Amino acid sequence: MGSISSPAEAVARIAYLTSDVVISVQPSLTVDSEFSHYLNQYTSKQIKNLTSRTIPDIQRHRQNADPLLSAYKPLQEGKLVSATTSSAVLLNSIPHLYKLAQQPIVLHVALATSQADFSDISSIRQCGFTFLQSETLQDAQDMAITAHALAVRSGKGVVHFFDPSNSLSDTPIAPESRDVLQTLFSKYIPGRPQNEEDEYLYVDSGRIATTADLPVSGVSPNQSSTTSVLQSQATRDVSPTAGTTETASSVSSRRHSSTDSLPTSSAGTSVDAPVARPVTASDIFSYVTDIWSVFKELTGREYSAVEYSGPPAAEAAIYIFGSTGVFVDVLDSDDCPADLSNVGIITARLYRPWLGASVLLDAIPKSIKKIAVLEQLRRKTTKWGPSFMDILSSLNAGANGQNQIAIVQYRLGQIDAATGAQALRGIFQNLTPAVSPRSHQKRRGHSRAASLPIQNLSIGHETTPTAVDLGAEQPEAENAYLKILNQLFGDRLYVANQAKANNAGISASIAASPEYGFGSLLARIEHRERFVQEVQQAATSKQFITDAPKQWLARWALSAEDSAKSNQNAAEVIPRLANDGSSLASSLLDNKALFYKESQWLIGSDAWAYDLGNSGVHHVLQSGANINMLILDTQPYSERAVVDATRRKKDIGLYAMNYGNAYVASTAVYSSYTQVLQAMIEAEQFSGPSVVLAYLPYNKENDSPLTVLQETKKAVDLGFWPLYRWDPSNEKKGEPTFNLDSERIKQELEQFLRRDNQLTQVMNRHPQFAAHLSESYGSEVRKMQKRRAKSAYEALLDSMQGAPLTILFASDNGNAEGLAKRLAKRGKARGLKTMVMAMDEYPIEDLTSEENVVLMTSTAGQGEFPQNGRAFWEAIKDATDMDLSNVHITVFALGDSHYWPRKEDKIFYNKPGKDLDVRVQALNAKTLTPLGQGDDQDPDGFQTGYQEWEPRLWQALGVANVEGLPEEPPPITNEDIKIESNYLRGTIAEGLKDVSTGAISASDQQLTKFHGTYMQDDRDLRDERKAQGLEPAYSFMIRCRLPGGVATPSQWLQMDALAGAHGNQTMKLTTRQTFQFHGVIKSQLKPAMQAINKALMTTLAACGDVNRNVMCSSLPTMSEYHHDVHAVSQKISDHLLPSTSAYHEIWLKDDATGEKTQVAGDAVQDFEPMYGPTYLPRKFKITIAIPPHNDTDVYAHDVGLIAIKSKETGRLAGFNILAGGGMGVTHNNKKTYPRTGYMMGYVPADKAHLVCEKIMLVQKDHGDRKNRKHARLKYTMDDMSNEVFKAKVQELLNPLDIKFEAPEPFKFQSNIDTFGWQKDEKGLNHFTFFIENGRVEDTADFPMRTGLREIAKTHKGEFRLTGNQHLCLSNVADEDKESIAALMKQYKLDNTKFSGMRLSSSACVAFPTCGLAMAESERYLPVLITKLEKCLEDNGLSQDSIVMRMTGCPNGCARPWLAEVAFVGKAYGAYNMYLGGGYHGQRLNKLYKSSIMEEEILEIMKDLLSRYAKERKEGEHFGDWTIRSGVINETTEGKYFHDNVAEEESDAE
Repeated sequence: MGSISSPAEAVARIAYLTSDVVISVQPSLTVDSEFSHYLNQYTSKQIKNLTSRTIPDIQRHRQNADPLLSAYKPLQEGKLVSATTSSAVLLNSIPHLYKLAQQPIVLHVALATSQADFSDISSIRQCGFTFLQSETLQDAQDMAITAHALAVRSGKGVVHFFDPSNSLSDTPIAPESRDVLQTLFSKYIPGRPQNEEDEYLYVDSGRIATTADLPVSGVSPNQSSTTSVLQSQATRDVSPTAGTTETASSVSSRRHSSTDSLPTSSAGTSVDAPVARPVTASDIFSYVTDIWSVFKELTGREYSAVEYSGPPAAEAAIYIFGSTGVFVDVLDSDDCPADLSNVGIITARLYRPWLGASVLLDAIPKSIKKIAVLEQLRRKTTKWGPSFMDILSSLNAGANGQNQIAIVQYRLGQIDAATGAQALRGIFQNLTPAVSPRSHQKRRGHSRAASLPIQNLSIGHETTPTAVDLGAEQPEAENAYLKILNQLFGDRLYVANQAKANNAGISASIAASPEYGFGSLLARIEHRERFVQEVQQAATSKQFITDAPKQWLARWALSAEDSAKSNQNAAEVIPRLANDGSSLASSLLDNKALFYKESQWLIGSDAWAYDLGNSGVHHVLQSGANINMLILDTQPYSERAVVDATRRKKDIGLYAMNYGNAYVASTAVYSSYTQVLQAMIEAEQFSGPSVVLAYLPYNKENDSPLTVLQETKKAVDLGFWPLYRWDPSNEKKGEPTFNLDSERIKQELEQFLRRDNQLTQVMNRHPQFAAHLSESYGSEVRKMQKRRAKSAYEALLDSMQGAPLTILFASDNGNAEGLAKRLAKRGKARGLKTMVMAMDEYPIEDLTSEENVVLMTSTAGQGEFPQNGRAFWEAIKDATDMDLSNVHITVFALGDSHYWPRKEDKIFYNKPGKDLDVRVQALNAKTLTPLGQGDDQDPDGFQTGYQEWEPRLWQALGVANVEGLPEEPPPITNEDIKIESNYLRGTIAEGLKDVSTGAISASDQQLTKFHGTYMQDDRDLRDERKAQGLEPAYSFMIRCRLPGGVATPSQWLQMDALAGAHGNQTMKLTTRQTFQFHGVIKSQLKPAMQAINKALMTTLAACGDVNRNVMCSSLPTMSEYHHDVHAVSQKISDHLLPSTSAYHEIWLKDDATGEKTQVAGDAVQDFEPMYGPTYLPRKFKITIAIPPHNDTDVYAHDVGLIAIKSKETGRLAGFNILAGGGMGVTHNNKKTYPRTGYMMGYVPADKAHLVCEKIMLVQKDHGDRKNRKHARLKYTMDDMSNEVFKAKVQELLNPLDIKFEAPEPFKFQSNIDTFGWQKDEKGLNHFTFFIENGRVEDTADFPMRTGLREIAKTHKGEFRLTGNQHLCLSNVADEDKESIAALMKQYKLDNTKFSGMRLSSSACVAFPTCGLAMAESERYLPVLITKLEKCLEDNGLSQDSIVMRMTGCPNGCARPWLAEVAFVGKAYGAYNMYLGGGYHGQRLNKLYKSSIMEEEILEIMKDLLSRYAKERKEGEHFGDWTIRSGVINETTEGKYFHDNVAEEESDAE
């Protein structure tokens, strides 16, 4: 067993072991207190407490955020509650302390200041709590134990306080054994209090801790019995017997143990009916004495209420309320001065209740004549200290037969060890003043005056008392809202309680409080009102020298409350007053700031501006003042189950709406930036109080934006935090007072709206939300649904013959579910009565009555159960009385044995299935057939193991040899879907009309890809929605077909509007050089498609097994040349466009007239002359690169065209043609690999589109249509060989008289974009913006989308999207450049000063929308680069271009296999790392490390960057260096991609 070295550690351990809930009070959520570090350790080790055998709930609260408010809820639930805190919170908590004193709560309090100050303890001494003080490290542990036992026994609150600095030099102690704690607490916990009464926060509930008197023969009726506490102990007298001084120990014992036990007595009792009465001070003394008696028996250590140490016959003693260490060390030292050797020390172990003379006098020797009372109180509010008054009132003359004891009060300051003895001498010299002999005084008529000690002297160094500032730092995350306020209101913004504001004479914590801010705002408002009156009077005054001011003053006064007009007029008034020069003008100018109407705000923040009891809100509403409140709620959605109702800020909105005079909005900047803007603008315009609730969920102040985003999305999507705006002033205008801005709405808000007859209006105005608004998903409803579903199954099965077979599945990706349903069909065909359902849908209580059960589960995360099986597993895992002895069970598990390449992680392979198998056997289930395991690494994937397991199952059930089984149809493939689709129609049109779901059918999901849209769901919400019994948050991604990435300003504006009206308020500039929109729900899909068509764009063939968007280098420096090349990209795109009319019928037909709108007026056909009914085997991609820039990764595509410039004309001559490139790979499948294109030869520019067609047709005819993972052109060419493939293409070209000529020379210098301003040969300007990972959105820090929109309104040229996800503003004339540059600066779009690595990076979308993503990409790569930039700077590499790419899966959308360093998602938070790609995009990289997490990524990268900086040759790129230095082997061809890797992706076999 380890040792304990600090009192905080000792206390934290006891609190943890003896509490159900521990309130850990911390300076902030990211800064530990003395206690929280240890509490976190115990929690991480999953240690259970002793009282309820559970892991305690550690609730972390900021010390400024009213932490003791959180004690009420668990206390009401009958839980044992303790709090660990500094003394800094005590004064602010006084309203709670008086009430909590009647509850069994323990507060462990460490003094807050570095120099001991017991003022806070003294200030709350009368609050009704019991107070225990500890001095040493051992005391801290023992008093913590005492405090918890006493709280449970008495039913009253206990404060255990100590000075951490007093025991800094104490020897470490052993932790008190769990056996001792168990023995002690077993006597008290059975009687733990249950509070079944309703409790109210600010109204006294009347609860009083009581005890029961048991009248007994021979015992006074009013004597309290403690028999129920310690059954082995009899009741004790309240007053202990005298004589404790006879066993008093030396002073030294105080540093290690406590002495002076109180003798006990016993009495036989006969019990009558108990009489309840309040617990008294005598009861507390009795209880604590009993506890210490048992404690002595268990440990040998003694404690008493008042403790004395020192000589048994001492005449002088010091009573210390403060830190005793220095004095103990002096008196206990071997060289203690002789004049101090007869001094004792008295302390109150039980500080409150104060028990008076009997306990005090029994504790000290009868020889004591003098007591010096030392109180360590820095804030002295009365002349006489509380401890002095305690002693004085107890030691009256003749008490207990003793003579009167002289008492002197001292204020104890800071005492150093070196001056301890001197301080003690000074104390006792004053206590016994020296008297000089005066033999002749009678001759002067004087009588000798009594020699009295001087009271209230200070001992030691007195320091000025300083209030502990509870105002924490404002978290960086909260700046999101404050920056929006600044953007909207600029210089007009006035935040009355701004964090860290400099207010003379006011502490930062008080100045930041909403209460203080409200008062200052009222004063500010009144000041301006007086100023307006002065201006009104001045407007008619004759004191001005000129008449000009009067006219403008009158105009200003009329609009003084209109911010826009008054601020506009102010700019005219002020200079006219300045020119006037009169005394009246000067007087008005002294307050010229008041001419401007401020936008006045109060902030409510848990972190730095906590609104105690929401009093700031209440007072603002009650006042009716025109004040705006921004109230931040940081409660994460994931912690909603434990949120204390008293802290729910979202309920403030309901309160304010019920008040009736306020504007109210509920916002979330990480959900809807524009809604926040609108709410703040409306709040400022509203005349009266405004409350803007702002959601910003985080667990700690330094949580990443990604965490905040994910928590926000869950809260908004599931209705925990609805977005709305309530404006009561709209009623007079005849407009709706309530506007719902999110789909879901909480029950409380729904009730309010129904009461005001508003909900019906909302549902009528938003019919698409109606189902969500009226939705109920309570647990009881779901339980009933489970029961009904199973009952329906059973009714159906009763009519069938054969043995029953229940099949339960847990599935994330559909494999286990599909397998279970197929097994059920096969079982039914064999005559079995089969039932199949998800594990979590099954009533677990019915499992014991089943006969045959199959459990099928896939593997999620780190060996976890899929979401729809977790509740089932938890029930099985924790079941103690479930008997499955009559049930036959078998388990089949699905997983990937190579998913976790490290040996220590192999346990995760099929872990859910294995755990289930072990558990059901432990519950006595009979094995139907042994565990089956499906492995994705087997030749046929999981089917290999399944095909061996299923026959065993039929054999065990006796249905193996059944004749006449029907043939099962083969699985439907993509080829079947295409053939049956009628040229891509399918049932898409019908699916769009189905309002019962946000999804479309599986086959239609394949077909809509051809139309340019993918169905997705929000994976941030997937698990939570599944847990709520809701379908996934389905939405659609739309990708435009934009050849060469060129768009007009008008098209940009239309795409921007589409993102706002139909998408998720963002646009994605993709690596395929086009626009992509996310979050388009099904009902908005058709309007979005039509909006794209109106912009003269299309989405047809942007995805699917066709030729997709044709890319082209942006080339800003050569506009004429770019024009030539772009025209070819457009020609290829048009030439290879599918001809089906399905797109126009489904998306562009006017529902009212039936008229179809055709793109560009082309005729449409109902057949495909080029593609045929099955189209291509897989997707087909074409790109054009213009040397020296390979900014479209020409080697990575099915067809790559390298533009060749004519030496004579400088215009386009032709293209070198590459074929067979491709990026898609499957992890752990070496049959899949990336490939660079093969050089076919040169062709003239006017023939390029025909060459692309013939290459595509050879792929159409020869590509693999059976195995989609082997269907890309790269595999076709490797199967056929490059030469054979080229020959087949040439055969098709011969009739057209086109031949591949020898390739023309060319040279690439980079594949990244050139940022900033550039000029072309015509003198036009071009600016390339850095759009990180292509995401165009507005944030509080960077209003990018707004800025680009404003530029598009004035720009006369074009926008060019780049293949690296950036944007080029092209063809800006010199005369327009200045205005464009000004807009760029205004919206921070002119910044391109980023690290070379960041400028050279790109990432795919990945989470949350991509269904294939295994890890984060777009949302994580910027964070990773930020963590590497310090290393880059340290090694002089900040401006060096290192191409880094990241994808969430191995499909390669961001073309990672060509990057110098790439990270490809393997699992959430884990990536494969690849090195050695060519800087020009010409060489594939190779696997360096597998499944590494961030910590290892940073370690590896920092080492490699350091080496690269030292070892590189001049001009050598990072990828080239990794190969030359031997870090990685070169990949020469795609088929050798998996050879000679630095680390095998899976363990060697």
